[in-house]
Amino acid sequence: MTGTGAGPGTGPQAAGPAAAQAAPGLPAAEPERLVSALADADERAIEGALRPKRLADFIGQARVREQLSLVLTGALRRGTPPDHVLLSGPPGLGKTTIAMIIAAELGAPLRITSGPAIERSGDLAAVLSTLGEGEVVFIDEIHRLARPAEEMLYLAMEDFRVDVVVGKGPGATAIPLDIAPFTLVGATTRAGLLPAPLRDRFGFTARLDFYEPDELEVIARRSAALLGVALRDDGGQEIARRSRGTPRIVNRLLRRVRDYAEVRCDGVVSREVARAALALYEVDEQGLDRLDRAVLTALTTRFGGGPVGLSTLAVAVGEEAETVEVVAEPFLVRAGLMVRTPRGRVATPAAWEHLGLPPPEAAAGLAAPGSLFE
Repeated sequence: MTGTGAGPGTGPQAAGPAAAQAAPGLPAAEPERLVSALADADERAIEGALRPKRLADFIGQARVREQLSLVLTGALRRGTPPDHVLLSGPPGLGKTTIAMIIAAELGAPLRITSGPAIERSGDLAAVLSTLGEGEVVFIDEIHRLARPAEEMLYLAMEDFRVDVVVGKGPGATAIPLDIAPFTLVGATTRAGLLPAPLRDRFGFTARLDFYEPDELEVIARRSAALLGVALRDDGGQEIARRSRGTPRIVNRLLRRVRDYAEVRCDGVVSREVARAALALYEVDEQGLDRLDRAVLTALTTRFGGGPVGLSTLAVAVGEEAETVEVVAEPFLVRAGLMVRTPRGRVATPAAWEHLGLPPPEAAAGLAAPGSLFE
């Protein structure tokens, strides 16, 4: 899902020595790949206009919304900052939006940074020492914090204090520095990589799940109204069901279908227009794009359905192994088109059927999502 600015009269600020950027080491969002859940800086700027500003406007994630509403309302009534919040889940589901909504609901300023941007403990100390009381600090990809900064964060979260080390070697001195009470909102796509001591210091944790097509349709209609797009119900349904359960993707597909409708049609997005536009952009009825189909085609036609190793599969499609693993595989596994086994990747009967190919007898006994080995 997608949210906007912090408290009244404030805006998101880049904290630390560098603004929040795409985390190094992760595959960058490919501009031509419409169904990637990753976003570059330009797209994040566009998303800013579509983000809901309040919890009541946030669509989907009903249980998380209800739980978070209780946490924030209780804190406001007590007049104290709420517990630290940890948000986990795949990219594009609304973790940044919820962080911005938390600040807006509390009427507090918001500081934004990311784990890779905080390279040293001094970078984190510079952020925390300038906080005002009740401010919200959002750290994206928090599992990628440098170890010294992570250890400093333990003390800051628990006792609202940081120890600034002056000097080096035996003569080094730690000077305790009190900081104003604040609320930390951490976001991660890989909760399993968070150290237990850090994870345990969050008073409220929530995992964001993929959205249902009807929820994505509501998001598409809301975004269409904000963008001034004439979207028919059947057009919204068509876009939503190809969006892989991800609000970021539904908004991206809506913008591309809008372009097609305005340039080649009468500007109205109907089912027929959406189908024609998405066919042009090579997004099929299940939301698979060129990379997804290339992976499935290589797996079925070159390797007989598998099992095949990740590196071999990546070479076959001309991509980095990390790109295949992080960008393509999660959706293929979730859609029941591929399974991971101890011996490698295997195509399910649904993958053969999707490609219009007859599955071999060996694949017929493969279950879809239930037999997944991580």
